[in-house]
Amino acid sequence: MRAIALIFLLAATPLAGQQLPILDMHLHAEPIGSYGPPPVAICAPYVTWPMYDPAEPEGAYAMRFVKEPPCEKPLWSPVTDEAFRKETLAALEKRNVWAVASGSLDIVKRWREESNRIIPALGFSIPEEGQTLTADAVRELIKTKQVAVFGEVTNQYFGIAPDDPRFEPYLAVLEELDVPLAIHVGPGPPGSPLIAPVFRNYTAAAHDPRTLEPLLRKHPRLRVYAMHAGWPMIDEMIAMLYVYPQLYVDVAILAYAYPPAEFYRYLDRLVTAGFGKRIMYGSDQMVWPQAIEISIRRIEEAPNLTPQQKRDILYNNAARFLRLSKDEIARHHAK
Repeated sequence: MRAIALIFLLAATPLAGQQLPILDMHLHAEPIGSYGPPPVAICAPYVTWPMYDPAEPEGAYAMRFVKEPPCEKPLWSPVTDEAFRKETLAALEKRNVWAVASGSLDIVKRWREESNRIIPALGFSIPEEGQTLTADAVRELIKTKQVAVFGEVTNQYFGIAPDDPRFEPYLAVLEELDVPLAIHVGPGPPGSPLIAPVFRNYTAAAHDPRTLEPLLRKHPRLRVYAMHAGWPMIDEMIAMLYVYPQLYVDVAILAYAYPPAEFYRYLDRLVTAGFGKRIMYGSDQMVWPQAIEISIRRIEEAPNLTPQQKRDILYNNAARFLRLSKDEIARHHAK
């Protein structure tokens, strides 16, 4: 048994000078102004979540959230799209990261032109009136290899349940073409209904990963991962993983913006419950390239995980979920 344990340890430990690959299942390729006039800030981590006095003018909380972060050393975004793109791609290169990048088609295409580390994904929510991204249009994007992962799906922000009938045609296409669904189930920004008028229908109840149950029952062959792992509803998340063994999660923003003790508590519950093979790393890098390094280190420094468990989260589980070929995996390790 000791010899077997040593083999696993060596397999999870890089040789001198070797940077083992990482798969980031949750990276955003968005305009730099997506979260307010740049530069904008985020804490990594928050120790105290921002507070709000209802007597304040409408919009005051949102502006303070991104301009006056309650921490000593916040992360500040770049101020131009070019700087943001270049800094993010440099962070991926430094750490040998291959990233599922979600955003608009044109921006993701631009990122792919500059780096072969980008796995194209499509940011999506139920189309508003006048939009034309139909399920048939999504089918064509998949067939032409412009989309490899469908998501991040952010219906939760708008109070739209995963089993909303308007979403059903897209799910049918994904199941038919065997394309993974990356869906937001868990926390948005604290105070989300105050951040923007379009998020007025965001609710705490929608954190519950059991909202995925009708979707999983109707589409049993669909590959799904719950972004943000349903935080803070750990018991509900464990129940869903237990009942639906095809379901995976990613750690997302929990790994860098949440207090480390809280992140490790949540992560440890998932692992000790027996689901360490279905947890995937996701930086949830939005407009803060520094978050990539911080979130990777949080996994690497997790006090209760073995080297093998860390490698599973950082690469192996995602490689299995994405069904990477032996050649693709070898290419990632050759970098």
